[in-house]
Amino acid sequence: MVNYISLASRNLLHRRTRSVLTVIGIFIGIAAVVALVSLSSGLSNVISGEFQKLGADKIIIMSSAGGMFSSPFASEISAHPLTTGDVDDIEKIPGVNLVGALLMKSVVAELSGESKNTFLLGIPLGKEKDMLADSMSFELSTGRDFKSTDKYAAVIGSYLADGLYKKKIKPGDKIKLNEREFAVIGVLKSVGSRQDDSQIYVPIAAMREMFSDQKLVSMIVVQVKAGASAEEVGQKILKKMRSSRHQNEGEEDFTVQTPEQLSASFGAILDVVQAIVIGIAAISLLVGGIGIMNTMYTSVLERTKEIGVMKAIGARNSHILFLFLTESGILGLIGGILGVAVGLSLALVAEIAAAQALGSSIFKAAITPELIAFALAFSFLIGAISGVLPARRASSLKPVDALRYE
Repeated sequence: MVNYISLASRNLLHRRTRSVLTVIGIFIGIAAVVALVSLSSGLSNVISGEFQKLGADKIIIMSSAGGMFSSPFASEISAHPLTTGDVDDIEKIPGVNLVGALLMKSVVAELSGESKNTFLLGIPLGKEKDMLADSMSFELSTGRDFKSTDKYAAVIGSYLADGLYKKKIKPGDKIKLNEREFAVIGVLKSVGSRQDDSQIYVPIAAMREMFSDQKLVSMIVVQVKAGASAEEVGQKILKKMRSSRHQNEGEEDFTVQTPEQLSASFGAILDVVQAIVIGIAAISLLVGGIGIMNTMYTSVLERTKEIGVMKAIGARNSHILFLFLTESGILGLIGGILGVAVGLSLALVAEIAAAQALGSSIFKAAITPELIAFALAFSFLIGAISGVLPARRASSLKPVDALRYE
């Protein structure tokens, strides 16, 4: 086996330029697959982890714009937005323990004459707030939490406190939100996303007063009672909201989902995107395989006399076949090694670039030994398969005909 590899390697090095050009197709395809699969797998892991933080006993209700996608902001543009009436209806459903309503809007936040656009979240106080805090990574770094008597008080994200403005914000400072002054009472620990770390939380009563909107709700989070099935309670909520909106099944302009369902939905979308990308990369691998086949056919023609000599001194058909298969497999493997190295580098660069641009660690490359092993084995297999026909042709040459070949 060592002799085959040694001889095959010498033959490939003898035609170095051709060998380099041949592996490009395999290299590009493997690099694309490794980079995109590692990024999409990492993204899937992060999303799944975030949804799992919500807890298995939670149900999330949001409006969906045109019935296409759900978002906390969709409620404002929906023909049937979520309202406090929905909250009241849901609280009466058997199996429901707590219902927390959130209001989310964009806001201009002003500090010492410097204005920035960010997101404002109105949250309920009391036990509903404690339930929501468990789902939102609402963990204080400095300052204090909300009291039931607070109104014009704000808890801010870590990046808004230190990074968004020229001046650092600390508990006790004042900040204007749409010209309304709020006292900063606390700063949250970073959650790793610049957008989330720039958000401002205020009591929902104060936010309703700011926007003169007493009924609109952006998102509803439901906690089911101990022992109750979140899926069964979710179905009851779905039926109740359909009834109150006079909608039939399939006509809903809202979504009722558990964290597991949300995670599965995002996972399905990522799987489709990943399949499309891998399909495109497969075209490059096919082109690379054809390139290897063409190179090996050319090599057979150029080495016809050499094959004749080898057979004349005792080489069997199987020896010639295995030699050419080894050469084509090595070409594929070299492309795979280069592709894995470049693919992993691209994935890490994308991760770093996303972290700097978005201030978020959502693009986390999932680099696993299984992915690397699969990429290398697959590239070798592509090379070997591409060399089957040329290798069979080489092994079937008759010594007399091969030695006469000009």
